Amino acid sequence: MEKDYRQILRQYFGYDDFRGIQREIIESIGAGHDTLGLMPTGGGKSITFQVPALSMPGVCIVITPLISLMKDQVDHLRQRGITAYAIYSGLSHNDIVKILDNCIYGDIKFLYVSPERLSSYIFLAKLRHIDVSFITVDEAHCISQWGYDFRPAYLRISELRSMLPGKAVLALTATATRSVVEDIQQQLAFKDGHVFRMSFRRDNISYIVRHTMDRRAEIIHILNNVSGSTIIYTNSRKATKELSGMINEAGISATFFHAGLDIAVKTKRQHDWHCGLVRVIVATNAFGMGIDKPDVRLVIHADVPSSIEAYFQEAGRAGRDGKLSYAVLLKTQSTPMLLRRRVRLSFPEKDFVRKVYERLAYYYEIGVGMGKELSFVFPLGKFCTVYGYSINDVDAALHILDNAGYIKYDSNPDDNSRVKFIVSRDELYLLRNLPEEVDDMIDAMMRLYTGLFSDYVYVDTRAIAYRCSSTPQRIYTLLTDLRRRGIIEFIPPRTEPRLTFLVNRVDECRVYIPREAYDNLRDTMTEHIESMVQYINNDVVCRQQQLIRYFGEDSTYECGKCEICLEKRKKPQDTPVDIKKAILDLLSDGNKRHIREIAQLPYQKELIHMAVAELLENNDIISDGITVKIS
Repeated sequence: MEKDYRQILRQYFGYDDFRGIQREIIESIGAGHDTLGLMPTGGGKSITFQVPALSMPGVCIVITPLISLMKDQVDHLRQRGITAYAIYSGLSHNDIVKILDNCIYGDIKFLYVSPERLSSYIFLAKLRHIDVSFITVDEAHCISQWGYDFRPAYLRISELRSMLPGKAVLALTATATRSVVEDIQQQLAFKDGHVFRMSFRRDNISYIVRHTMDRRAEIIHILNNVSGSTIIYTNSRKATKELSGMINEAGISATFFHAGLDIAVKTKRQHDWHCGLVRVIVATNAFGMGIDKPDVRLVIHADVPSSIEAYFQEAGRAGRDGKLSYAVLLKTQSTPMLLRRRVRLSFPEKDFVRKVYERLAYYYEIGVGMGKELSFVFPLGKFCTVYGYSINDVDAALHILDNAGYIKYDSNPDDNSRVKFIVSRDELYLLRNLPEEVDDMIDAMMRLYTGLFSDYVYVDTRAIAYRCSSTPQRIYTLLTDLRRRGIIEFIPPRTEPRLTFLVNRVDECRVYIPREAYDNLRDTMTEHIESMVQYINNDVVCRQQQLIRYFGEDSTYECGKCEICLEKRKKPQDTPVDIKKAILDLLSDGNKRHIREIAQLPYQKELIHMAVAELLENNDIISDGITVKIS
């Protein structure tokens, strides 16, 4: 079996051997065990399910919330001669049925689906007839309410197990604490606990927290001192444009990226950055998932993320080639206050959430007892103007109503276009003046999609481009030209959210918001925010040591590259006063610390013991023999 796996690895992926814990995960899922793999960003998660699936009969069902990642992996698999398909919002009913039928009767090895697809009747009906090898759950932390990115749709995954008895589940995530690891196994109904952890250490990354009074000047300073491809993360779409403009003015090539951009624009900007035509891309966290660019030398966080998990994942996009890289997080004096304010912004009062629900019903003229399954493209900005609400407050309220089961709020733009031919098939064939690349594109569309002459059909410009050896942005341009010439109707991707009423409208006073849709999530976010505040304020313990300990590794590792480690090297001989101050600073958040953490402070062990004894004697701290805290 070992030989078989390595042969598949060489044949399809061109690698001589596995790395890290890939082999252990592959052998576990290949033996039919429920398996959880924890691998940091860049650890090679996809190999752990693609290799065993190719060694087994049947279809591997891959559940992931990231449509862009689905498409990238499907493209990469097809380029290697492996049959793979993805089902996501935007595909026509006929296309979905055709893909599922191919899974039943064809030779398909991978089917990628979003977790929302698991509630589709047609998917569940067809799934019963598909020979499934095993189920892969990517971004598995999304199933845990104790994680940083909980998504209720993930809870349906465990229901598949009754439909597919005996089929093993492989769960994969790049970020999970011990409590999240336990919750993932429970929520997925693991029969046995085969958990494999890859160390979260990234020896080639220098994690740095830098205090600044002028973020923009600091960013330019950093870019001038660290060369190479760069990602800058910021929280707002407006800031992406402003920062990229400032960087360009400083003579450094930059572009910006966020979810609200047109699909052709996003594709081109991502391509230009990936190919090195642009050095810096300034983005919201909509950018980065599935990006396989090994030579990112620098990741800057202009805004501090709301959790260590999110920060670690985004910072981990630096240095995938193993060369020295930098992850710089900028903070100001007001950063802790602004972080804590995010909890209030994400969880407005429950009465406000109920009021937003009532206003939605007024806006769409839906009476009590009516509205189930009605769906609308939702003009968020216009709605807020009509009722005098802030966009942020309404967006947060809609997410809470989504979690509570009253609506489905799809806040991400659809990245698929719609096309309908307005000439007949015979008239199309009579057109003689079309360029060869247009003929190739039309031929690709006819092969990929049905019903183009009778109704609007969702089309994927990436799939069309792949068929005719073009690029998505070029396909977009050609479709626009055909619309101008009166040959097709072409509707570009929507940029506004979509809202669907899942149940009939109830009175405002009867809107029930359960703990798991509000209180639990608020408490978890608060905990994550406080962990982030503690991380940026702790200037005593090595940055990387703090990060890997957060994820449950009992480590004394010091990177020697962060600003804390570098400062220690420059320090003169420490005094007992310095050591006592360092201990009190470490305990300043009021939390208990294990005595081993005190012992890992960068001083002579004898001096630390003396300082602890003196602090205990003066009642500055108290200890139970295992933990220590300020008295």
